Amino acid sequence: MPAKITRTEAEWRAQLSDMAFKVARRGATEKPFSHDNFPKSTGLFSCICCDAPLFDADTKFDSGTGWPSFYAPSQDDNVGEKPDNGWFTKRTEVHCKECEAHLGHVFADGPQPTGLRYCINGVTLAFKPSG
Repeated sequence: MPAKITRTEAEWRAQLSDMAFKVARRGATEKPFSHDNFPKSTGLFSCICCDAPLFDADTKFDSGTGWPSFYAPSQDDNVGEKPDNGWFTKRTEVHCKECEAHLGHVFADGPQPTGLRYCINGVTLAFKPSG
């Protein structure tokens, strides 16, 4: 596994938009339905901070929650999980393993074949069309 990507706060702020910094580096959540214009074509969603591949467009689905949702990461090695007991609830946070960017949360109410719903802040994703 490659070395973790680390940058100073000033370097992250220079690279990211204000909202992307708040979400990815500080664990905030963007408003639902902020990214209803995500491409519906084939391709790969990668981390806005470090470009690590995270989710294949083929696993994206409309969860009705207002955030981009996927039923599986493209590579398990790139998406990490940890307990999140904030906001008086128990959830599982997902983050980029390469740079520790906060991506969102995963829930066990998604479609088959996994039954999982990776509820991801759109501002943390960059789309690369395939082909």
